Amino acid sequence: MTERQQEPTTRAFPVAGASAAGAHPAADDATAPSWATERVVFRRPDALAGVLLVLAGITAGASLLLRWLADDDANGLEWVGRAFGELGDLVGTGLWQPLVIVLGGAMLLVLGLLMFAPARTHRLLGLLALLVSAGVTAAVLVPLVAAGWDLGSFRPGFWCAIAVAVLGLLGALKALVAGPRYGTEPPTG
Repeated sequence: MTERQQEPTTRAFPVAGASAAGAHPAADDATAPSWATERVVFRRPDALAGVLLVLAGITAGASLLLRWLADDDANGLEWVGRAFGELGDLVGTGLWQPLVIVLGGAMLLVLGLLMFAPARTHRLLGLLALLVSAGVTAAVLVPLVAAGWDLGSFRPGFWCAIAVAVLGLLGALKALVAGPRYGTEPPTG
């Protein structure tokens, strides 16, 4: 062994458990800065949640071009136009459902795009998306219950509305359950 390896090492600061008479610390008591031993939380995008929420928003946009009901030739854009025309009595007329579905889909699109921004966790965005998706789900369930769950009375526009609710709920839940990713060293690049 070399002369340097045989020499006992001393610390400038007292070590817990070492006597004041100059006891030497064990070799495995090496000091390390706290930042070197703590686990690092990586900032990352949540791509799957983002894709699901963006698809929900795109589907809401597609529903504007399609017919919603079998006994009415109005497409989604006409339903939303009627809803804006009846803003004073949306609940009484039942026009709140198309408005909530389409505007909720637009909000889910924005939240989905935000999921692609690197962050420690996207749980707050997931909670917001869950609240929006809950409103969209309620807006989808009310006409379904009123129709006695008869799916034959609906057309592709309403099927898109159902897809907005399902995709929104899946994307929101994915963002909520995905916790932070830990590592031992910062990412390179």
